[in-house]
Amino acid sequence: MTTILDGKASAKAWRAETKIRVAQLAAERQIVPTLAVVLVGEDPASQIYVRNKIKMAKQVGIKSINKTLPTTATQEEVLAVVAELNHDPEVDGILVQLPLPAQINEEAVLLAVDPKKDVDGFHPMNLGKLWGGQPELVPATAAGIMRLLADYHIQVEGQNVLIIGRSLIVGRPLAGLFLAADATVTIAHSHTKNTLELARQADIVVAAIGQANFVTADFIKPGAVVIDVGTNRIDGHLVGDVEYTTVSQQAGFITPVPGGVGPMTIAALLSQTTDLAEKR
Repeated sequence: MTTILDGKASAKAWRAETKIRVAQLAAERQIVPTLAVVLVGEDPASQIYVRNKIKMAKQVGIKSINKTLPTTATQEEVLAVVAELNHDPEVDGILVQLPLPAQINEEAVLLAVDPKKDVDGFHPMNLGKLWGGQPELVPATAAGIMRLLADYHIQVEGQNVLIIGRSLIVGRPLAGLFLAADATVTIAHSHTKNTLELARQADIVVAAIGQANFVTADFIKPGAVVIDVGTNRIDGHLVGDVEYTTVSQQAGFITPVPGGVGPMTIAALLSQTTDLAEKR
């Protein structure tokens, strides 16, 4: 029988832990963790993500500051908002919602965020700490995946892990976390010639390539753990990078889409915001 990794349930439990920590901060030190979100433009998906983050933050007692700029905003205007938040002593975490409009240099904006407030973990200093084996602030999706595996007591140490996708948001930071947990890690990407062969040898397969139903049952050895990070819309329906119907019959553990990795991402973000408030 395949076990479905229920991200909704795990995220709910994690948020409950965070809510307790937030209440303790308020009672013992009169500190309210504060998350600032910078949204530039009117991308519908980004607006939904930001609304969900703010809603969940409120539920656990975290204060949200929403800085929204028009699609026509200049890079100087965005950098000015980031600088303002960097210097606000009551802002614990800063999140710049990606993607940014074409006229904005994403790298420059992410680099401008104070590394100590970089709750998304995208600053080169935080990525460097991660790859140096001393992770502090970690991209939330990667952190959420590791927590989900731990919640289901899935062994990582000594396992062969294949991550399909090398983005700075998921693939690369997740590889660093798996290495820190003593797994053997392979990263496949668009130029990898033998992805199918590599996947068949993997104990854990993470699909984060952005192609609907890319991973089929042929990729998965019996009993393997399958983590689907994909969010693709087909005919109005949300589907992952894994062909769920067939792969779920082959895998030992699998995340659904939706309801798998997504809720864990927001729960990780709230937990890290609280971490930062505790260090204030």
